[in-house]
Amino acid sequence: MMKMSKERDLQAVMDRDPAVVDERDARWFCQGYHAIRFHRHSHRHWLKGNRSRARFLNYISRVLTGADIHPGATIGEDVFIDHATGVVIGETAVIGDHVCIFQGVTLGGVSSKKGKRHPTIEDNVVIGANATVLGDITIGSHTRIGAGSVVVKDVPPTSTVVGIPGKVIKREGIRVDEALKHDDLPDPVKEAIQDMADQVAELREQVRRLLDGQR
Repeated sequence: MMKMSKERDLQAVMDRDPAVVDERDARWFCQGYHAIRFHRHSHRHWLKGNRSRARFLNYISRVLTGADIHPGATIGEDVFIDHATGVVIGETAVIGDHVCIFQGVTLGGVSSKKGKRHPTIEDNVVIGANATVLGDITIGSHTRIGAGSVVVKDVPPTSTVVGIPGKVIKREGIRVDEALKHDDLPDPVKEAIQDMADQVAELREQVRRLLDGQR
């Protein structure tokens, strides 16, 4: 079982990272692969009650890979972490199979109480760079979370989520890659400035009319 898991972890890198030269390159230099492998070992020790050893492996992994994955987190097969730097996965997080996580992603908690307090990520989910998923919520299978999004509520399967806070974009009739064009997202600051400019223009027009009426 351990051998099969190792092979699938490596295959996840080979299938999804076009920058990898070959298997040797992936084994030696892919931080995401190393982070997953370290976690597999630390998680086994955690389940056996060897908490100190599990935490030690977690610490070494964080130093070497830049990813902080708590030994208590549950991670399925064929999970790919790209770059690994800045990835934080909490103790009670559950990640399904065929999940893709990019750099800077946080699967965090919002409660200091014991128990389930981190997200559940179902199968075939893609989480974009620097996205944050908080609390005991569920991200449905085949969902895409856009880069930089902050998700604090459950997301139904086959959704696309973007923004702060994260909002679901319906996928009916829309391709996922089209929905995730971040340069097409609304810009609230730009809209506010435009609204102010329109009001200034209207006030100037009113002043002009008043001055013309006094002449």
